Amino acid sequence: MDNSDQPIDLQAPDTVITGATLATLEATSSSENEKPPGQKSVAPTRDAFGRFFRDWRAKASLGVLVFFVLLAIIGPPIYQHIGGPYTSNIDGHVYGPQDYHNYYHEELDRQNEGPSAQYWLGTDDIGRDQLARLMQGVLISIVLAIVVEIADILLGVFIGVLAGYYGGWLDQFLARATDITFAFPQLLFLIMVAGIFGTQLDSAFDNLPIIGPAGGGRLILIFVALSLFAWPVMARIVRGQTLQLKEQQFVEAARTSGTTNWRIMFRHIVPNLLSIIIVYATLDMAGTIGAEAGLSVLGLGIQPPGSSLGLMIESGAPYTAVYPYEVLLPSFVLVLLVLAFSFMGDALQDAFDPH
Repeated sequence: MDNSDQPIDLQAPDTVITGATLATLEATSSSENEKPPGQKSVAPTRDAFGRFFRDWRAKASLGVLVFFVLLAIIGPPIYQHIGGPYTSNIDGHVYGPQDYHNYYHEELDRQNEGPSAQYWLGTDDIGRDQLARLMQGVLISIVLAIVVEIADILLGVFIGVLAGYYGGWLDQFLARATDITFAFPQLLFLIMVAGIFGTQLDSAFDNLPIIGPAGGGRLILIFVALSLFAWPVMARIVRGQTLQLKEQQFVEAARTSGTTNWRIMFRHIVPNLLSIIIVYATLDMAGTIGAEAGLSVLGLGIQPPGSSLGLMIESGAPYTAVYPYEVLLPSFVLVLLVLAFSFMGDALQDAFDPH
């Protein structure tokens, strides 16, 4: 009887390990540990981004965002070198494309024009270039979203990690602080601050490099207000994850080896939160852009002659029946930006958490 296919019991008292038996054990062990040819272990982060770029929503959203970022950054300097000199019928002055392709230049005899060779997307109600204003509005929206999310991440992650790791009275104190922030009406706060400090801030920040003439102070107000009301959600998300991570074995091992609490938090816990932070920050950018546009429509955001998508919608609203494109154009761009950030956030969430 052939016993070569029978399992070998090494604990049996009458088992004799011969050379043939040892060779069989080595061959079995090597065959179990051998990986299929061409298969390599993939890092979790690399695998996640692989799933991200296989998602058509992610690729489409990323393409839209890259297009708008390039349009906002390199579009204006290129656009302001296209075209010849133009003699104004109002003051007789000769303007070049660096003037009439600027977002705050007015030609009162060229109001509400349609697209043309000089003004590619037409003009608004006081003769300003719609394309130039659109590019400036996209730049404002993207810069504001990035700056608000940086403040949101720094403040929310710091407070959330502290509350989740230490717990006790510190957790209770920070929890009450976030509850107060949640309870305070954001719009009322913006109206109050804009009414008290709006004019003074507009004068103090009249010529910020990225904003141009007027409107800079209101942008500072929007940044402060949105940052103050954004961090509590991030802090709660980070706190909940920190409560789970601090009980993991790698944290216990670091604590046992004498690693300080600050090093454990920011060298071991925070890196494991990066995927959640990136996903939430991307999703929150959509809300930030929408909030800025809404505030500008209400007259609390960027002030003329500055430009933003919300301000373009507000200035074109009275002419909707006659010149609907003046409202539809910035509204369409705003919807594209919000959807792009939303879809990209969803795709990142699916990539980092495939279940």
